[in-house]
Amino acid sequence: MAQFFQIHPDNPQPRLIRRAVEILREGGLIVYPTDSSYALGCRIGEKRAMERIRAIRRLDEHHNFTLVCRDLSEITAYAKISNQDYRLLKTLTPGPYTFIHKATKQVPRRLMHPKRKTIGIRVPDNRIAQALLEELDEPLMSSTLILPGDEMPLTDPYEMRQMLDHQVDLIIDGGYCGYEPTTVVVMTEETPTVVRNGKGDVSLFEE
Repeated sequence: MAQFFQIHPDNPQPRLIRRAVEILREGGLIVYPTDSSYALGCRIGEKRAMERIRAIRRLDEHHNFTLVCRDLSEITAYAKISNQDYRLLKTLTPGPYTFIHKATKQVPRRLMHPKRKTIGIRVPDNRIAQALLEELDEPLMSSTLILPGDEMPLTDPYEMRQMLDHQVDLIIDGGYCGYEPTTVVVMTEETPTVVRNGKGDVSLFEE
């Protein structure tokens, strides 16, 4: 059975954040809130937890996972970012955007797009997510909590508990955090390209 923590969205309880991170360090899979929707998360090196995410969402090996990072300095360890890209990311993070970049050698091959060698990265504007990342001291490997056959992510932690009780190790109830997906921006060409219009404002990318 999954543990179930009610964590305050504005003032996350340090004791519960520490316990959540212990679960992650033990190889666990958690459900946690972000600034766009709830997500599944685990440590980067946990292959078994990643396979559990694939099973829950019925994803194939071509699915792009996202690395959820604390800040821009952490992003640069995992993604190749030009000075121009850095300025743009500084403007838009933290926020509901996923940026697709060429991956650095720090990223395990199984997390990259198999042909393009890219990785999705983001910095969420959510206090619980930020507290988890600060305590963990490394990015989370993450995927939006959309179940097979659904078009929208789950939004009710109690419903998540009913549906995923035996498939994850922890569900964090951080209150309502929305159900819009992130705006996805491909940053591998000279000009950034919006490939999914989501919660993040796209006006900066329009001519």
